[in-house]
Amino acid sequence: MKSQEENKYLFTPYESLVFSLSSSRTRGSRFKSMRVWIPLFKGMTEGGVSKYENKGKYRKSKNKPVIKSKKVFVAMSGGVDSSLSAALLKEQGYDVTGVFIKVWQPDFVECVWKEDRLDAMRVCARLGIKFLTLDLEDEYKKEVVDYMIREYKAGMTPNPDVNCNKYVKFGAFFVFAMKSGADYVATGHYVRLERNLKNKISRPQRLSATMAGVANLKSNSPDRERKQEYVYNLLQAKDLNKDQSYFLWNLTQEHLKKTLFPVGDLQKTEVRKMARKFGLSVAEKKDSQGLCFIGKVDMKDFLKHYIPPKKGNVLNEKGEIIGWHEGAYYYTVGQRRGFTITKKTAEEKPHYVISKSILSNEITVSDSPIVEDVSSSKKIIISGVNWIHGRLPDFSREYKARIRYRQLLQTCRIQAIMSETTDGSNVENTNKAKVALKFAVIFDLPQVAVSRGQSIVIYNKDTCIGGGVVDNF
Repeated sequence: MKSQEENKYLFTPYESLVFSLSSSRTRGSRFKSMRVWIPLFKGMTEGGVSKYENKGKYRKSKNKPVIKSKKVFVAMSGGVDSSLSAALLKEQGYDVTGVFIKVWQPDFVECVWKEDRLDAMRVCARLGIKFLTLDLEDEYKKEVVDYMIREYKAGMTPNPDVNCNKYVKFGAFFVFAMKSGADYVATGHYVRLERNLKNKISRPQRLSATMAGVANLKSNSPDRERKQEYVYNLLQAKDLNKDQSYFLWNLTQEHLKKTLFPVGDLQKTEVRKMARKFGLSVAEKKDSQGLCFIGKVDMKDFLKHYIPPKKGNVLNEKGEIIGWHEGAYYYTVGQRRGFTITKKTAEEKPHYVISKSILSNEITVSDSPIVEDVSSSKKIIISGVNWIHGRLPDFSREYKARIRYRQLLQTCRIQAIMSETTDGSNVENTNKAKVALKFAVIFDLPQVAVSRGQSIVIYNKDTCIGGGVVDNF
């Protein structure tokens, strides 16, 4: 008969144990006080290990050496894409742990994270894999939400999803997974990963939904693996309508080396079909729309809680007042709703925001979305640049780029803008050197609805090579 003290750690399928990470592995790090929930499902032992898993962490086969299963932490959102990712990796022989990342959500927005977490838990129970809830509210609030509000106040057009990937999924979560002993992290992003031997001409090894696990489990010995150096390429997804490479331009070789994207080689229809095959409860769950912390709330309504409305004038291209708005910071270039036109023409065409001034609290609109020399440019300056391969692009060749998600790729060239530094902060072992802090993206055709703060993402054919943030144009 178990004592009352022992019984308090036994839970029903969807109850959980809360504790603080305080092991020597994390002591002194920013994860010291981070809460982690470990649910105990039916079929799991008190230690949180499923009875349906192989008891050992080693696979044995006749006449073959014992190979340790690779440990992977899957970022589980409760949606079909991340759920299928976990199922595929489990099927391929990985030691899988599902991790639900709890992010910040305002009080005035309907709470959805508990339902999503419950969906993720059900999937993990179905698959017989371990499950954790990682509390990253503080990181998310600081790096995603506060950043977005600050950028809107400054008249920028921020991309919170880019920051979420950089600081949360491939920042705090990635660090947590590596410190916890994971060999890889995995996400449900629609992108593909290609691995090539460095400085050698070889057939690319594409880590797809069907081959990633097999390739790792059947790889050469660890000693031989360590001697080989690889270059990792981030490719657009097979399903171009779902491709998410635009949001991952901040990744590095270190990230790609330790990351798997199991659904990148699949069409969305295939993902749902395979999810039904695995018996996943989220197979028919609708895809989430917009930012997770906003939910169904309109962006302007969300911003009103942090940036007070301030009535201002709507101008036409001639500078004439033709209406009013609630605050210039609420609007983005290219937007066609959310302001009032009082002086209407007989044709009553829709109007588009072509520029805005935070200082004068005015927005300028046009009945044409394309206005030369106002919101369009061939030469766009970007800063905060990241090159995924860790080296500069070839300035003599053509590339492709886009300034908005799902925009058709546009032909361009890259040009370095050299800046002089004297403190040695940007160059090692020198006191004075010229370094490229900004770059110019020069398009063949004018790009419309350009706004500071947007991400420009650059491609070599179907490979994402990096990107930056619009600084000027």
